[in-house]
Amino acid sequence: MSAVTLRERLIVTIASLLEGARHVAVGASSPIPAAAAMLLRAQKEVAKAPAVRLSILGSVKHNLFTNGSTELFDCAGQGRIDAFFLGGGQIDGQGNINLVGIGEYPNTRVRWPGSFGSAYLYFTVPKVILFREEHSPRVFVDKVDFISAPGTSDPGVYRKGGPYALLTSLGLFMFDPKKARFRLVHMHPGHTLDEIQAATGFSFDVDPQLSVTPSPDAATLSLLRGRVLNELQETYPDFAKQLTQEIAHAE
Repeated sequence: MSAVTLRERLIVTIASLLEGARHVAVGASSPIPAAAAMLLRAQKEVAKAPAVRLSILGSVKHNLFTNGSTELFDCAGQGRIDAFFLGGGQIDGQGNINLVGIGEYPNTRVRWPGSFGSAYLYFTVPKVILFREEHSPRVFVDKVDFISAPGTSDPGVYRKGGPYALLTSLGLFMFDPKKARFRLVHMHPGHTLDEIQAATGFSFDVDPQLSVTPSPDAATLSLLRGRVLNELQETYPDFAKQLTQEIAHAE
């Protein structure tokens, strides 16, 4: 088996986090989460397990919605979406995300696209996976400048959703809603705890069983490099081409 690329490792890790989900929704411009959802679906079909439904915004073949995000929000409110993905220009240690900009609102000196439906989905989708490839102190801050979506809520506030995990180019964190803290559980190969702590602007717990992120087995890698890569061509042709080149270089 050839060397596993970082993006392949991220895809496989997300797919493992999605275990148990029956309906996975993926927002626009999210090729790695989309690939992970496709991988989970392929694995279930091979195992002849219950099918996994995918709703990938921007896709024609892998999206049953006909009215974009409107139906996505309806499904989430009805409890019919099990997993979704969010990122942020800033993410802090309490799971708060900032999609608005840097600086005190409304005088933000750097402006991002906006919160859109992030707060709604953070409350209604049971398993929200935070994903950001860049792992640096400018992204992972002690306190976000603007809360687009809160990681936790005060007692008495009804919410069935919230941050489940945080995956980056350096490692995997799980979120404890009672403590409102992340816990580092896996480091990707070649990285150290000291490196991750230096690149993270917030404090976090370290799992007693902290280990290296597991590598995919041959069957999983074959599915990813075959069927999943082919399916990605429809929605994310540029990403599929980049991933193909990365795999070729790794070999």
